[in-house]
Amino acid sequence: MRIRLQQINPTIGDLSGNKKLILEAIHQAEKDDIELLLLPELITCGYPPMDLLEREVFRELLYQVNNEIVKATREMVVVFGSITKNKSGLGRKMFNSAIVAQHGKETARVHKALLPTYDVFDDLRYFEPGNEFEPVIINGFPFGITVCEDIWFNDNDIQYHIYDKNPAEILADKGARAIINISASPFNKDKPVTRKNMLQKHAKNLGLPLFYVNSVGAQTELIFDGDSLAFDGTGTMKSRSKRFEPDAIDINFNPQNNEVEAISDVESNFENPPKEQVMFEAIRLGVRDYLKKSGAAEKVILGLSGGIDSALTAVIAKEALGAENVKAATMPSEFSSEGSVSDSEKLAQNLGIELLEIPIKEIFKAFNNALAPHFEGTDFGIAEENIQSRSRGDLLMALANKFGYMLLNTGNKSEMAVGYCTLYGDMAGGLSVISDVYKTEVFDICRWLNAEFYGEEIIPEAIINKPPSAELRPEQKDSDSLPDYGTLDTILKYYLEEQRSREEIIKAGMDAQTVDKTLRLVDLNEHKRNQAPPGLKVSAKAFGTGRRWPIVQKWTGQEKSFPDLKN
Repeated sequence: MRIRLQQINPTIGDLSGNKKLILEAIHQAEKDDIELLLLPELITCGYPPMDLLEREVFRELLYQVNNEIVKATREMVVVFGSITKNKSGLGRKMFNSAIVAQHGKETARVHKALLPTYDVFDDLRYFEPGNEFEPVIINGFPFGITVCEDIWFNDNDIQYHIYDKNPAEILADKGARAIINISASPFNKDKPVTRKNMLQKHAKNLGLPLFYVNSVGAQTELIFDGDSLAFDGTGTMKSRSKRFEPDAIDINFNPQNNEVEAISDVESNFENPPKEQVMFEAIRLGVRDYLKKSGAAEKVILGLSGGIDSALTAVIAKEALGAENVKAATMPSEFSSEGSVSDSEKLAQNLGIELLEIPIKEIFKAFNNALAPHFEGTDFGIAEENIQSRSRGDLLMALANKFGYMLLNTGNKSEMAVGYCTLYGDMAGGLSVISDVYKTEVFDICRWLNAEFYGEEIIPEAIINKPPSAELRPEQKDSDSLPDYGTLDTILKYYLEEQRSREEIIKAGMDAQTVDKTLRLVDLNEHKRNQAPPGLKVSAKAFGTGRRWPIVQKWTGQEKSFPDLKN
């Protein structure tokens, strides 16, 4: 049996566009003599469609799309993901389903059983869980069909809750001789390794071939990397697709002996690339798809400070959109170092992007003059520093408005976590490109870009080597206000991604005073993050929809004992 696993890049809500992509995939597979075509989860509407699903007209149009795709099938069997109607009158109005079609008819329907409600997922808000587990006969062979979370079972990056049913295991017990999983599984920097290991373990434990097809493309903050995989019953990987682009892998599956062999040579995809590479490729796709799918703009602008964050953002923008679609501005003040302009000029020249120079010294002076009667008798401080940041934000937004650009925000995760950023200033923008990348990772990616991606010094070494600074007061350094980034990022990873307590972080070797300060800054600055642009998710726990923290609250995470509740 010739099986194709095809990862497609849908757009949420673009039902006609998605249908076109699906029909093109079906027609091409038929030409290539494919017998079974596997397409990703909710490929008809894109994942996650969120509250679009609450609109009856949206659901009804999706049901029509389902019918049109089913009618387009011929000899080849197609398995694709969509919503289907819950006709019982009980529970939620729809299922998240895998639809099986052949000869213009729907031959089977399998509902997703494990509905995640953690991190960025909210499936149980919309879908009724499936509770029937029976193999589906395809061309005389019993396949166990599962949908996304069904195959992860209890193997997630962070285990929020424990499922009591293992759909793949139940299907195997009921006679399935191979497992299919159709997915829309978002990327994070560890996912290529954890996903492969999880699938490999299931295939080996079940002793069954496993075919996994995943969606690709970016949907607002979520990035889908594709990375479709095929394993034989020993857990040996037989085929693996490209990442971060539409692709298909074809395999020969022998139902007589369950042998799985790749039709084309794809062994170059088998090795897991370094994290710096997959993070860069993911964010590049995220920027490209955000602009293309939102239709918000074709060109972008960003501020170049001469620092490493804006340098990385500029590189990503250029590689995602082309140099002709990227414009940058350097906006020196009286506190800017000489390198803030010269290093920006060198980077812009290396990338081939246009660079504007707009000094803010006189703008800053005008603000100070206007505020002088009200600030009289006070010392230079945060207010004056933030005036500079907000002046730059205003200038960038003015350019964006005037010429129809989208402003890219250049702040990193470390700064965003502790609030080392200015509302309506350097937090301005339509998309936060590296807001889920720690400062130490920014350095790592920049070094990788020079060494491996370009093979030459595109990002000036002066930018990589200079001590980080906001340059908003004389001789300012980030280390004046924050722990060194190695220490800070370690604490943040423990607290945010591993969800360790204060005591656990200290026990891991972190200084108690530094931990207390860091955790307090994280919790007190939720109001800033709540007003930040959407950011591209590349970690297991990113700010945004995946981390829901109350702005008004008094829990600091640092209490050593409960108060006397009687009082």
